[in-house]
Amino acid sequence: MVLRLFRKEATAGQLAREMGISEATLYHWRETFIQAGCSIFSRCRESEMESRRWERKVAQRDQLIGELTVANRILKKSMGVSE
Repeated sequence: MVLRLFRKEATAGQLAREMGISEATLYHWRETFIQAGCSIFSRCRESEMESRRWERKVAQRDQLIGELTVANRILKKSMGVSE
C-alpha cells in the first residue's frame, strides 16, 4: 500500500478504505518505511567509510613492510650475508 501511495496509484483515502485502515495509519506506515530506508542507507555509508579506513590501514602496512624489507636487505648486504 505504501508503494502504491508513493506511485500515486490511488489517493491515501482510497488506499486506506481498500485496506480498511485509517489514513493516519497509512501515513504512519509511510513514515516508518521512509525511516527504515534512511537507516539502511546510513548503515551503508558507515560500512563504506569503515571499508575505506581498512583499505588505508592495509596500504600503510604494505608500505611499512616494503620499507622494512628494503632495510633488511641493506643490513644483510652490509654484513655480507647473502639471501
